[in-house]
Amino acid sequence: MNIRINHINKMEGHAGFMASVIKGDVKSAKLEVHEGIRLIEGILIGRYYKDMPIIAQRICGICPVVHNLTSIKAVENAMGVKVTNETVNLRKLLEWGQIIHSHALHLFFLSLADFLDIENDLNLVKKYPEETKKAIKVREYGMAIVKIVGGRVVHPLTNETGGFKKVPKLEDIQKLISQSEEVLPVALELGEFFKKIKLPDFSRESEYVCLNKEGEYAIYDGDVISNKGLHIPVKKFEQNFQELQRPQEIIKRVKSDSESSYMIGAIARINNQSRKLDTVAEKYFESLGYKLPDYNPFHNILYQMVEVVQAVEESLKLLKILANSHLENALTRNYEIKGGEGVAAVEAPRGTLYYYVDIDDKGYIKNLNIITPTAQFLSHLEDDIAAYLPRIFDLSDKEKEKKLRAFIRAYDPCISCAVH
Repeated sequence: MNIRINHINKMEGHAGFMASVIKGDVKSAKLEVHEGIRLIEGILIGRYYKDMPIIAQRICGICPVVHNLTSIKAVENAMGVKVTNETVNLRKLLEWGQIIHSHALHLFFLSLADFLDIENDLNLVKKYPEETKKAIKVREYGMAIVKIVGGRVVHPLTNETGGFKKVPKLEDIQKLISQSEEVLPVALELGEFFKKIKLPDFSRESEYVCLNKEGEYAIYDGDVISNKGLHIPVKKFEQNFQELQRPQEIIKRVKSDSESSYMIGAIARINNQSRKLDTVAEKYFESLGYKLPDYNPFHNILYQMVEVVQAVEESLKLLKILANSHLENALTRNYEIKGGEGVAAVEAPRGTLYYYVDIDDKGYIKNLNIITPTAQFLSHLEDDIAAYLPRIFDLSDKEKEKKLRAFIRAYDPCISCAVH
């Protein structure tokens, strides 16, 4: 028996799915990418280092901020450029803003209908008009952060090596503080709505990988850890995780030293960092009643909701700090252009994004490697589906397709990033 889905809608990019089953035994389960390779790494080799964040953030229109941040951090690490606390706080705020608007989009407008047996999204909006307004309000708040700090919502303008070209006005920071206080209860109300959704009961033991930093829920920097005991600095990432490319595949997959697939993203971060959630987010997480370690990939959706609450809380904290800071300290200062190798990692909405760059003494890029979240969890997604398929063999073809689409969308893949 072959199971084929030619196109999976409501996710970033174009992909289908193919599985082969012989006498009840799943022989293969594969996400089929229907996009061409984009060669961003090759385009950047030979270009000036200042071009990298501008071009690399074009990899994705949903998560450009994290490509911008990670590329800049890699360049700074290569050239030994130090930045101020104000710069770091503005960058963290940018990343939290991106997580809010990406998660809100995926939670409500991409995945939700799968679990309410609604196929037409217009019917979803008609049936849940108040929840739709809340989701839009939360997402607009995340976009407002990115616009005020980054200069525009898609492909930010202000962030650069060494700091910012322009910093927000104090009155804009204060407006965002007021908006944060309005949005936090709205996010919690939306969270209560998502708690009522019945998600499939499926579990397969996994290795969860993410950043970790003492004393905070890490998204901007830290070491790489896993629930299987891994703890390494980011600079050793490529020594412990290897890219591989199968024949006739565009995407470079990533496997750990153990040769096994692994998972990243919200579910990995919550499993590894839940004890560091802020007060309101921690209470909401505890109210879900999930026990850790949690190996149900469908719960990635609810954990994104936890992170939305966490992101609003963290944004409010950062905004209050910034309101009492000297924001001009984040403006770019003079630094020495010199050669070197640099690595950096930042938590994208879908998991850890990794950059390596090698720059010559004049500031031109000699080599570059980008490892995206979807490339890392693709094999894990396929392994999960292979284990999940026997549970739905007896369903009609239409029902099997609906279940598989829901499963794949719960992972929140980004095909544009994967074929960068």
